[in-house]
Amino acid sequence: MFGDFPLVLVSDRPTLLEVAAKLARCNAIGVDTESDSFYHYQEKVCLLQISDADADYVIDPLALRQDLSPLNEVMADASITKIFHGADYDVVCLKRDFSFEIHGIFDTLVATQLLGRTRFGLADLIERYFGYEVDKTLQRHNWAQRPLEYDHLDYARGDTHFLRALREILLRDLAKANRLKRFEEECRLLERRQWQGRGFDPDGWLKAKGTITLDDDGKRVLRRAWAYRDEQARGMDRPQFKVMPDDILIALADVRPESEAELDKVISPRSGLRRRHGRAMLKIVQDGLDDRTPLATSQRVERPKGPKPRLTGRLAEKVVVDLRTWRNARGKDASTAAFTIASNGTLKAIAANRPTSLAELAAISEVRAWQVEEFGEEILDVLQKSDPRK
Repeated sequence: MFGDFPLVLVSDRPTLLEVAAKLARCNAIGVDTESDSFYHYQEKVCLLQISDADADYVIDPLALRQDLSPLNEVMADASITKIFHGADYDVVCLKRDFSFEIHGIFDTLVATQLLGRTRFGLADLIERYFGYEVDKTLQRHNWAQRPLEYDHLDYARGDTHFLRALREILLRDLAKANRLKRFEEECRLLERRQWQGRGFDPDGWLKAKGTITLDDDGKRVLRRAWAYRDEQARGMDRPQFKVMPDDILIALADVRPESEAELDKVISPRSGLRRRHGRAMLKIVQDGLDDRTPLATSQRVERPKGPKPRLTGRLAEKVVVDLRTWRNARGKDASTAAFTIASNGTLKAIAANRPTSLAELAAISEVRAWQVEEFGEEILDVLQKSDPRK
């Protein structure tokens, strides 16, 4: 698939300095990362892949002691286009681990979505435009493991090798579809993304699927189980879901077993999870029931500063329905995915604020400038005709 195109492993500082100097002279580079979020409590970037016109570089941050500072200027230079596929996660991880400022983003995922492609995974695009079938066998590999074998490096390079050529194709298609302005604004917004952290949230259990069906005692048990799982995950350096999945926590909170026999209703006695945590589960139930601390009732949401919403609750939801109907019809007319015209979150913000002018619409933080320019009058017309009190 790559022919004799050079592959360079960057695992020492002299090589990194040399590669950084070379990349600084490029006008466009493909960028991707590999992390270990499926294997560790605190995830980290384990590989940084970059491709230019001359080579595919696989940079090993672990060998470099997490010091990628020679790349600071390259990442911050807006005249060097950084081509990602699905930049949102990569950008926040790179900022978190290496304190990069990243400008000049071109996201091929955003481009394909704006173009209305129904299959927009990178593997799909490589097969469609370049005729190669991507091997996905290492998709869930533990990228923190060393040493790196050639198969690992060859797999990793595949995520950036085609990005420069793909950018040229998508640029042409975006221009033909008159969607460049939308695309450029979305990419600029990606540059602002920051790591929000994945620290332990003691009230995170409220978001677990099935919580709504629990009575108050069940919620107390779930709250304690949620804290126990995090304590174990942190100590074992494993992701929380690999210590105890959410559905087991919900079942434990629902059944609230008081004996080993009753615990059989939650989890098989032959389960490895049962062997490791069976006794603790019974204690979780008792401790949870004993803890009469008032239960949290909802996740606290930080709202952006600005005018208070004009509509809330069911009244706002009725307007959202009208906006969604307009949006879905508009998507069909434009042969594009409805969510690329306006996300549900954007529609909810519009309904809550109920703007009466383009200026008021533009002042809503969730609304893009291109949405005001292209669809502002239509949105205001929907709002004018929508009567939430009917």
